[in-house]
Amino acid sequence: MADRLAGLEVFVRAIRTGSLSAAARGLRMSPAMAARHLEALEARLGTTLVRRTTRRLSLTEAGAAFLERAERLLADLAEAEAEASARTVLVEGLVRVSAPAAFGALHLASLMPGFAARHPGVRIELGLNDRTVDLLEERWDMAVRIGRLADSGLLARKLADVRLVVCAAPDYLRRKGVPRSVAELRDHDCLSYTLSDTASDRVWRFGRDGEIRVPVAGSLAADNGDALVTAAIGGQGIVYGPRFIAANALANGRLVEIALDRPLADMGAIHAITHPTRRPTAKVRAWIDYLAACLKDRSQDW
Repeated sequence: MADRLAGLEVFVRAIRTGSLSAAARGLRMSPAMAARHLEALEARLGTTLVRRTTRRLSLTEAGAAFLERAERLLADLAEAEAEASARTVLVEGLVRVSAPAAFGALHLASLMPGFAARHPGVRIELGLNDRTVDLLEERWDMAVRIGRLADSGLLARKLADVRLVVCAAPDYLRRKGVPRSVAELRDHDCLSYTLSDTASDRVWRFGRDGEIRVPVAGSLAADNGDALVTAAIGGQGIVYGPRFIAANALANGRLVEIALDRPLADMGAIHAITHPTRRPTAKVRAWIDYLAACLKDRSQDW
């Protein structure tokens, strides 16, 4: 059984990190041993999972189908181990968490008191920044990332879905009119998020895959969603972004949702990200489990 699990771990890590040698380092075994585990797995299955060249690894059709199942099996095992160890392992120490600025300020900070009450031995260091951090280089235990994830080899746990919204202040809509189509946005002051592919300061994307490109212009672009929502509340223009940033303003009427003639882009989800070479400790697992439970309930209002 141990050899079977080792084969699964080598297979998944080799694909996610791009090489057998990287998988071997992460699993603290020699490259030769990693290769033997992978060969043994393929022999048991009676099929080739990975094409190996001197430069790269690539999945066969059978490997691509098996990868998702292998990842799910390892994730289920890790979750079972976490549940068992949580009963015996002392949860304490520092957890360094990186998160997008607006999401962290609006939603993570308010969850901290509840987590502190549940796990008084854990300290959280919360780093709020919209750039993509390097978990290993910058020594973050985990990161919250929002959107569609690139195939980076990092481990991801989905926490909640993200929905987008197009909205503006009632005063702005009275003065400028309510756009009914995406084409009419060209005649409006569009407040844009400079770090977004969906709503940049030159093009807003619509359609599930963002295939509908609408040129826009506006008097404000910013690298922070809170700043854009605040400006929109003041009547400066229309904002297109995650509903979780505008949820409070929409609920109390300071912003009004605008219905357009094309579907909004699919932004993806909120994920907890950890590095595959660093198995989450009890304190990190406790934080991620708490986060997942809280956001599952809270995100229903987004």
